[in-house]
Amino acid sequence: MISAVAVATLALVLAGCGGSGSEPAAAKDDVLKVGVSPVPHGEILKFVKDKLAPAAGLELDIVEFTDYVQPNVQLQEGQLGANYFQHRPYLADFLKSKGGKEMTFVQAVHLEPLGLYSKKVKSVGELADGATVAVPNDATNLGRGLKLLEDNGVIKLKPGVGTAATERDVAENPKNLQFKPLEAAQLPRSLEDVDAAVINGNYALEAELKPASDALVLEKAADNPYANGLVVLKGQEGDPRVKKLAELLAGPEVKKFIEDTYQGSVISATS
Repeated sequence: MISAVAVATLALVLAGCGGSGSEPAAAKDDVLKVGVSPVPHGEILKFVKDKLAPAAGLELDIVEFTDYVQPNVQLQEGQLGANYFQHRPYLADFLKSKGGKEMTFVQAVHLEPLGLYSKKVKSVGELADGATVAVPNDATNLGRGLKLLEDNGVIKLKPGVGTAATERDVAENPKNLQFKPLEAAQLPRSLEDVDAAVINGNYALEAELKPASDALVLEKAADNPYANGLVVLKGQEGDPRVKKLAELLAGPEVKKFIEDTYQGSVISATS
């Protein structure tokens, strides 16, 4: 018969073994899961994960998304620790329109210049009267796309609307362009069916378009508010993993990777 002392001793031993076995799970909790768009965000973050994070003691889990909604939804639900796919105006519009837990923009990383592309014409001037132009259907990128057309003399918007513009804010449309709002991810595929399309930089790259050379007109980087960056739930800015990642993303190695890899089609947002 086992004595009470022996039972207690055995229990302590087993508890110690159990504690040892749970250590990997605790370590797994130190992994920062980050939601990204595949290109260029996923490529940039994979560079950080493979080349920079190990030396910084940071472990990353990269989760790719093909839309602009789920990365924020899953961050709010706690399925992600951070995301990296959006700019400040999009984040502000998402929180205003969809609500949920507050999120904070931590670190700007890069700009993907918005461009106008076409398989039917070689210049903006060649767009015919009544031509169809596909544009992003989310509020911030729609206004941004219309502003791109205005900046290049294609249309004129009502005074003061800026990047909040919609099709209803087009004051002058000399070519009688027909605007076709589509989800941003569908815009590259629409090039077969429309005369031109305003396409977000990441989706242009995924479609093997080269913004620096293929776009009829391209957004300027100077004073541009649309830099994409790292976002976390409000209050998580001080998480050591987030601080490490923000520091790496703002570092010279990432800037050089962006310059060497994208040759002006993606522009570093850090000095």
